[in-house]
Amino acid sequence: MTQTQYPRARKRFGQNFLHDEGIIEAIVEAISPAKGQHLVEIGPGRGALTKPLLSRCDWLDVIELDRDLIPLLRKQLNDEQLNIHEADALRFDYRSLQKDGEPLRVIGNLPYNITTPLLFHLLGQGDCIEDMCFMLQREVVERICAQPGNKQYGRLSIMMQHQCQAELLFTVPPEAFEPAPKVESAIIYLQPLKQRVGGEVDLDVMGKLVTTAFSQRRKTIANTLKNMITTEVFEQVGIDPTQRPETVSVESFVALTRAYIQKQQT
Repeated sequence: MTQTQYPRARKRFGQNFLHDEGIIEAIVEAISPAKGQHLVEIGPGRGALTKPLLSRCDWLDVIELDRDLIPLLRKQLNDEQLNIHEADALRFDYRSLQKDGEPLRVIGNLPYNITTPLLFHLLGQGDCIEDMCFMLQREVVERICAQPGNKQYGRLSIMMQHQCQAELLFTVPPEAFEPAPKVESAIIYLQPLKQRVGGEVDLDVMGKLVTTAFSQRRKTIANTLKNMITTEVFEQVGIDPTQRPETVSVESFVALTRAYIQKQQT
């Protein structure tokens, strides 16, 4: 089946189909799939990554929401190692794919419009995931990987780095896609942590605290959190109240959240 027989990319699904063979090869090499591994691809689209992945792994589950693409994928990729799920990746139960408790390796060219909620949905099931390799908007990857003191460091950096190791592997130009997006993309490698940075903490409370802290980036952390955190609590966890939120480490935000919860309970 030729590529021209596929339906056009749909805006409502945030579709941009990868077609650059050099980039495809580089992504597959970055993933480095091997026999005995269980791969899960989110949004296979026209199968650009699916075909080379199938040749190198034992089992591949793919999750596709566009029902018009699914019969074409089945016809083109008639392979007993492939299992296609017509489903919304944002609501999918990834644990259901495990066989004999083996970890999943999750990959995909993710639609920009669902990136953040999908990443957090996956990390919520991180106990069944070995690692993840995704194509995302470059700006989002840089925000995820940003370190304290960087202007891109913020809520996404902190919440992601608390739960997983993150690395920007390489960037991808717009012309590698059809249609070409208006922004650059990048490949990110993510590995869920068995021991989270700073230790375990209530993620909902931490998310609320971090969001409030960064609601006015130019103000000090004591100023933005004045309705939540007292000077005494800042001193207790070793944070200078005059610091800006973008200079506070992930570990310190975890410690601050834990101290805040304890204070609420007394």
